[in-house]
Formats: sequence, C-alpha cells, structure tokens
Amino acid sequence: MMSRLVIVLSLLCGALWVGAPVPLGAAPDEDECPTVSGGVSGSGQEPRDAAPIQLREGMVLKGDDLLILKQLVPAEIWSHREVFFYEGMRLEIGPCFRRYPTPGFFKKATEEHASQVTLQTDGSLEGYVAGLPFPPADIDPEAKDAAARWAWNLQLRFRGGGHHGRFRIVDFPSRVGSAQTYEGNFFLLPTTGRADLPDTDYVLEEGRKSWWIAGGRFVKPFNVRHVAWRQFRPIEAMERYQEPDDTFVYVPEMRKSRRASTTWVDGIYFPTYSVSGQGGGGPLPFGGGSSGINPTASRAAAVTTHAYSGFEGLSLRPNAYVWRVRGEQDVLAPLNGTLPGFPENDTRNFGPSGLSVATDRWELRHAIVIEGALRQPGEAIRTVTYWVDKQTLQPLFRLTRAGRRRLLDLQIFVHRFSADDQAYPEWPGGIPALVFDPVAQVSYDAIAGGGGWRRESYDIRSLPFDSKDLPGVTSAAALDRGR
Repeated sequence: MMSRLVIVLSLLCGALWVGAPVPLGAAPDEDECPTVSGGVSGSGQEPRDAAPIQLREGMVLKGDDLLILKQLVPAEIWSHREVFFYEGMRLEIGPCFRRYPTPGFFKKATEEHASQVTLQTDGSLEGYVAGLPFPPADIDPEAKDAAARWAWNLQLRFRGGGHHGRFRIVDFPSRVGSAQTYEGNFFLLPTTGRADLPDTDYVLEEGRKSWWIAGGRFVKPFNVRHVAWRQFRPIEAMERYQEPDDTFVYVPEMRKSRRASTTWVDGIYFPTYSVSGQGGGGPLPFGGGSSGINPTASRAAAVTTHAYSGFEGLSLRPNAYVWRVRGEQDVLAPLNGTLPGFPENDTRNFGPSGLSVATDRWELRHAIVIEGALRQPGEAIRTVTYWVDKQTLQPLFRLTRAGRRRLLDLQIFVHRFSADDQAYPEWPGGIPALVFDPVAQVSYDAIAGGGGWRRESYDIRSLPFDSKDLPGVTSAAALDRGR
C-alpha cells in the first residue's frame, strides 16, 4: 500500500504541468505521406545516412530504421524503444491519414443532438442524448475547455453495439516469477446514448438505468476458472464523477457473487486474477500486490480488488480530470492492424519483451494530445495522457504518471476496422458496421523497471448483442446462475 507521504506528494504534485508541448500542426490531407529525416541506426549507432526519406504506403521498417520511428512516436515510447521495437520486427506503413467513414445513424444523432449538450465548469456533461457530444469541427482549439471536449468525444466515440469476444492476457512480472497467461470472455455494452436506437430514445431497454455495462468470465487457468464479474456504470456519473459503479464478482469458492472491494474505478473494472504464489495479477502502482483465490472471506475480498490491467484506457470518466491540450502530433500507430493474434493465431511473436506490436501495419495519423490531472484523491495515478486520433477518436497511445511526474506505465492500442474484413458480419439491416474493434493492447510497467501485460482479443466483435444474451449480461443475479 502507498504510504501517507507518497499519497500527499501525489496530490500536491499531480496537478503540476511540466514538460515540453507537442508540436502543433493542421491535419494533413489524405494520402499525404510526410518526408522525415533520414538515418539508418542499428543498436544505437550513429546515423549512416542523413538524407530525407519520403514515407509511402507499403514501406517496411525494420530494426535498423529506428531513427525514422523516433520522429513518429511519442517521446516516452521512444525512450523505452527496447520494449516496443526489436531487431527482427517488420513494421509495414499503411495509408497516410486515411479518412475512415462512420455510420449514417451516428452522424445523424450528432447533428440532431449536439446542440443540446452543455459542458459544465466542473467538467461534467449535461443534456447528452446520442452521437458525439461535441462535433470536432466546432471545438475551438484556443478554448480553455477544448481538452475536456476532446476527452468526452473519446469516451463517447462510436463503439458499435458494444464489444464482446474472447481475450488472452499475458502478465509479465517485473522482477521475480514467470509470465502468467489467462483466458476468458469479455463484453462492454453501451446502454445509453445508443445512436442506433432512436425508436427507444437511444436507450437499450434492458439497461435503461446504466450508462454502460461491462463484465466477463475467466476460463483458464484452473485456479481462476469461473471467476466472473459485472460492472454497471450509472448514468449519474456523467454529471458527478464521484458516483461509484455497482460492481459484482462471482467467487467460485464461495459459490456466490459479492460486491467488489474496489468501490471507485475510473474505467473498466477487472478483478485481481492472480494465481496463488505466482505473483500474477498485473502490475499495481506502488506495490498494490496480489492475492490468490481462497475460500476465506479475506481472500475473496482480495480477488474482488480492481487490477490495473487488461482493458485500461478503453473507457474513462472525463469529468474526473482537469484537462489541458498538450498539442497535436503526426504519429505512426496500429490503428488498423492486419496481423492476427489470439484466438485467430495463438503463436504470434510479440518480440523479446512480449510487449511489442511492431510487426504489423501502422498508419500515419494526426493525433490530439490531451493530459488530465485526476480529481479523485487517494489514487496512485495523478495524470493521464492520451494520443487521440482526431478523425476516428480512437485512443492510439496512453501514459500515466504518479506524483512528481513519475512515469507509471505506457500503453499502445491496436484496433481493426470492420469494413476492411470481408467476413465481418453486417449491421442489422444489411449495412456495414464501420466500427473499430479493440483487438490488442500492450502495457509496460515503467515504475517497476520492467514487466507489464499484453491483451489479445482478435475475435472481438462490436455488433448489437443477440436479444437472448441480454438478460444474462445486464443482470448481476445472472452471475449466481452461471451466466
């Protein structure tokens, strides 16, 4: 646990803004690939060729091309390049600044209801109905609340009918112990602000009292098999960030569900899924620790503690932060990866660290960089920074810091665009889904000097849930019935 001194220092220092701003710039035209400084550098050697290089779609970058990547990734990612890039990598450059389409019903909901939305001085949202709360073209870059508007757009971006599929998490300990692998099923179901449901006031009837519902179940290994959970984010959280979620965890040894020990979670809840004696469960800031599953009440309480891993950063409470714009930046990111992972390909190579997604297709994207200082006291994380794709509003990179600007973790998100998959099911009514599926994520534990975790969920789909599945995913009581 954090000491009182560390907590106090975090609170005092977390809101201090330091560091150089990211360069500003207008969004480039589609297919306008940039020219970058040349240089071939292997193993930290000095550049052997300083001639400018014109990037182009289909170009492949390997380990000797790291100096090119230095100009196109966040500085913190570059500082830990030995984790995210490796000698045998094969990074293919995809389209430059491609304009991805969004569904007509989502654009229509934005046009009809955005004018009703009000951003309060405390960062809360009022009057939201459906679509984006703030059309990007209408956000004044010089306004003091510009970053908060981008943060709300990030949270309320189009997610289809909700994500659901299998996952595999590989947890790499920082120092002692071997990597632990966990498998299961996961879902995130938006229930309010559903642009595809105008006939029911944009609300899914089965979850009318919630903003969204998330949950899942472990199937491997045996030690955590059947641990399951449900998280209900209340609608009131849009206006009051302090509102806790209703979160329940089914503990097999107790043969019943109980409320989670962690009462307030910024994003998506995930149980402490450790294997007894193995040190699994994901890196927790400042030695949060982990406990194995045990039939005693104290062990059960430990299992229901939130673990900072798996799906961190895919959802957040925008009003829980004081935001500022750090700038804009052209970056290479795996917004629309092509190489499959688990369960489509369970032997994919993720480099020596196990945390590299460099062998894939990365695209040139124009990102808005926003940083938020957490209002919630007592949390180890004091600031969070997102690189948000300005056109699609998908998260590309994320980093968190503790007090004194100490770096906690670095994360890279991998998505896939449904319309590029000819086998992807159509949206009800026979139209393309036009949705980004969050198929992978890697997180490096910087404060512990190593370790981290990797999530793969390459069969995830973001279509509306089957009506027969809704009673199970929208009810906490379904956990005790094994659903």
